Amino acid sequence: MYDVVVIGSGPAGYVAAIRASQLGLKTACVEDYINESGDMTLGGTCLNVGCIPSKALLDSSHRYSDALNHLDGHGIGIEKVDLDIPVMMQRKDDIVKKLTGGISGLFAANKVVSIHGRGKVLANSMVEITKTDGSIELVETKNIIIATGSSPIQIPSAIFDNKNIVDSTGALEFNKVPKTVGVIGAGVIGLELGSVWSRLGSKVTVIEAMDNFLPMADADIAKDSLKDFIKQGLDIKLGSKLISSNSLKNSVKISYENKEGTHEIEFDKLIVAVGRKPNVSEVFSKDSGITLDDSGFISVNDHCQTSNDNIWAIGDVVRGPMLAHKGSEEGIMVAERIAGKFAEMNYDLVPSVIYTHPEIAWVGKNEAELKELGIEYKVGKFPFSASGRALAVEQSTGFVKLISDARTDTILGAHVFGPSAAEIVQQALISMEFGASSEDLGLTIFSHPTVSEALHEAALAVNNQAIHIGNKRK
Repeated sequence: MYDVVVIGSGPAGYVAAIRASQLGLKTACVEDYINESGDMTLGGTCLNVGCIPSKALLDSSHRYSDALNHLDGHGIGIEKVDLDIPVMMQRKDDIVKKLTGGISGLFAANKVVSIHGRGKVLANSMVEITKTDGSIELVETKNIIIATGSSPIQIPSAIFDNKNIVDSTGALEFNKVPKTVGVIGAGVIGLELGSVWSRLGSKVTVIEAMDNFLPMADADIAKDSLKDFIKQGLDIKLGSKLISSNSLKNSVKISYENKEGTHEIEFDKLIVAVGRKPNVSEVFSKDSGITLDDSGFISVNDHCQTSNDNIWAIGDVVRGPMLAHKGSEEGIMVAERIAGKFAEMNYDLVPSVIYTHPEIAWVGKNEAELKELGIEYKVGKFPFSASGRALAVEQSTGFVKLISDARTDTILGAHVFGPSAAEIVQQALISMEFGASSEDLGLTIFSHPTVSEALHEAALAVNNQAIHIGNKRK
C-alpha cells in the first residue's frame, strides 16, 4: 500500500513524487517511456525529446551561426567553419542522458519507488500497471497523481511518416542539414525548431494559418520579433492554411492557400508543430470518477483535484499553459495538499518563454488584455540599443516593456524581446509576486553593466524618470 502513486515522470510527475516522499509519504512513480536504446528512462517529453534537447540544439546552432557570420566585427577571423551534425546530436543526447539519469539518482536519494510500465487509474484507488512483457500488476494507494503529459497534434493534411513529415521529436533527429525545411505552425515550437535549422543552413518556410503573429504575446513584441525573424531569413507566411501534403521519396510537396490563392511548394523535410494534446487515452477507467472538460483535459479544481477526492491531475493533462515549470509547481502544490499542508498556486504569474535568438518572454497581462478588462494602465519601455552591456555583447535588438496600474503603480505585466529575456522576466516576476510597484523596481540597485539594467530603466520610464532615454514631459 502506497500513500501516493504518480503516473508519469515528466517535470510535473517526478517533482510531485520527490516532494511527496520528502513529506514522509510512501511514494511510487510509474513510467512507460522507452528511449531509442530500448531502456526505460525518466523525465518525460521535456527531458527526452522536448525542452532540454531543443535548447541544446538551439545553443549549438547559435554558436555555429555566430562563428560563421558574426565574429569579423570582433576582429576574429576563421578560415573555415565545419559543421558535424552527428557530433552536435551526440552532445544533445549526452545532456539528455545526464539529466534523465539524474532523476533516477534523485528518486533513489528520496526513496521514491520507480515502476516501469503503463499506469491506468481504476476505481477504489487502484492503479493497474501493464509491464513491457504484457503482465499486469495491481497497486493499491491512498492517492493518485496523473501526470501523463501531452503529445504532438497530428493533422489530416500532414500525416507523420517519421521520414519526411515529422513532429517536434523527429525534427530533433535529422542526421544532416536539409536544404529546405517547411514548418507548419508559427508558435513556440515551430519558431524554435525553425530557428535551429535556419541557423544551420536550411532555407526555412513557416506556414501559419492565423493572420496575427504570436497573438498570445504583447502586440509590440509580436510586431518587432516578426520583423527580426524575417531579417534572419525565416520566410513566415501568415494567413496561410495547409491543404495537403504528399511525402515523396526524398521530399514533401505541400499545397496551401491564402488570400492570394492556392500555392504549391516542395521541401526536403516538413515539421508539423501545430500544438499538443493531453495524453488522457486509456489513463483511467470509466468507473474511476474522473471526467474530461470540453477541451479534452482532465477536469480539476483550483488545486488540481479531480471529482474523486483522492485523485489529482497536473501538468499538460489539465487546463492552463502546457509549460514544464507550471506542471512542476502544480506537482509541489498537490504533494503539499496531500500531506495536509496549505498550498496555493498563482496562475496569474506563469511566465512564458520562446528560446529563439533574441529570446521572447513575458509574464502577467499585456495591453490588449488590460484594455479588454477595462483596467487603466501606464507603460514604460527601454530599448536594448541604449544598453551598454547589450551593445558590448552585440545583442542590442529588442526592448523591455513594463506595464503598471495607472492608479496604484503596481506592476501588472513584463514583456521582453532581446538578450536574456527569460532571466529578465523572472526578475520582474519576483517583484510582481511580492506586489511591487514600478517605483519599487526603479528604486532597486541594478549591477552595471548588465542587460538587466534595461528592466530598471523600463521601470523608471513608467513614471517618466528613465535616465538613459528621453522621457515624455508631464
